[in-house]
Amino acid sequence: MQDIPWGGMVILLPLAGAMACFLSPLRAKLLGLVSALAIVACVAGLSWQMVALGVQRYTIGGWGAPLGIDLYADGLSLLMLIVTAMVGLAISVYSSGYFDRDKARDFWPLWLFLWAALNALFLSADIFNLYITMELLGLAAVALVALAKGTDAMTGAMRYLLVSLLGSLFFLLGVALLYHSVGSVDIVILAERLVPSPAVWVALGLMSAGLLLKTALFPLHFWLPPAHASAPAPVSALLSALVVKASFYILLRLWLEIFPAANAAPGQLLGLLGAVAVLWGGLQALRQTRLKMLIAYSTVAQLGYLFLAFPLASITGWTGALYVLLSHAAAKTAMFMAAGNILRFGGHDRIADLDRVVQHLPLTVTAFGLAGISIMGLPPSGGFIAKWLLLEAAIRSGQWWWGVILVLGGLLSAAWVFKVIGHAFTPSAAPHDSRVVPVSMEWAALAMALVAILLGLFTSWPLALMEIGLPFGGEGGE
Repeated sequence: MQDIPWGGMVILLPLAGAMACFLSPLRAKLLGLVSALAIVACVAGLSWQMVALGVQRYTIGGWGAPLGIDLYADGLSLLMLIVTAMVGLAISVYSSGYFDRDKARDFWPLWLFLWAALNALFLSADIFNLYITMELLGLAAVALVALAKGTDAMTGAMRYLLVSLLGSLFFLLGVALLYHSVGSVDIVILAERLVPSPAVWVALGLMSAGLLLKTALFPLHFWLPPAHASAPAPVSALLSALVVKASFYILLRLWLEIFPAANAAPGQLLGLLGAVAVLWGGLQALRQTRLKMLIAYSTVAQLGYLFLAFPLASITGWTGALYVLLSHAAAKTAMFMAAGNILRFGGHDRIADLDRVVQHLPLTVTAFGLAGISIMGLPPSGGFIAKWLLLEAAIRSGQWWWGVILVLGGLLSAAWVFKVIGHAFTPSAAPHDSRVVPVSMEWAALAMALVAILLGLFTSWPLALMEIGLPFGGEGGE
């Protein structure tokens, strides 16, 4: 078992599943669910292998760096693979009841292809392959957004496509500059050989700008709410939980491994933008009248918390940011699934006209409420652990003002969560036709909400995984 190349299999299996779904569209749902289970099993195998043996490196085709393609798995990449597997399985179960046969034929190949791109990105050992996988990821995500048809979906998809291409162009220009300066694109070699120079700093700026655009950090967030709100519910969930986090993952690799000396003044700027995102996103979410748009703007706010770790630049701060990523992925998946259930049931997602939806969809409203507990940062949720770690890092570093942002962001989150829950218990005068929501869709949402809560009760395993290979390298100290 320890000799099985699990790292390669977590990429090949979703690719094979995507091809199978494409060639056999009538069985796409069954093939997609089987593929999802197989991918989760492979990620479990890789986890067991890494716990026993530590960091894993796979050489593709017998050619290693700097000429060949290597796959590299440490604690950070393993954590991302596990999050992707959990969210991916839930989305697969949810989608089996969400899409009709015609939409399913298009969804399953694209979804599994996107899953393969995510896994390949998290295992890439050089920045050029990060670019390739990021580009494939973006193209698949755009196609999935367009599945909803309609003017709003096509406009959101086109805007997403242009933003994705622009961000990738900036990143590729930075890759070219680094290759010209060092003669390699391997992350380990770059970290060893890189000498600060104007070209290197320009490369960092270009790559960071491209990634910030893809991550939708304020004020580059303009594309995210329309794309997420107009997409089908499972697509909105995977975009918010996984796709935007992939760009943040690359940003972490750049700043912590290749450019660790760049964490001072630029880190303060990223923290400031993150703080504005927390407040602006929360206020905009509170103003929305439609549920999916509200959740989309809350994603802008939650992404801001990730960037509060950059000015803190400590192990505690980075761990807090990773915990934000984990808890947000689970909670936001649950919220978008809940929104999809409500939209399917009532035919709309107008918050003011939810019309006592709790009587008809109790599991859905429970899922939204539990996810809201984590988003607000209340105990005993994963969101509480994440914000506690960030608060601790802020106090230790003497930067107490970031703690104020954490508190204000939590209050804004509470305001819009209670706004939705309140209307879910309130009768509406607006008549509507109701449709049956499959039980699998309700339970998938509830399962992800429970994961967001359980992350606050079982903190040892995520923290232990983060230490495999010391992906943070101890930068910044405690």
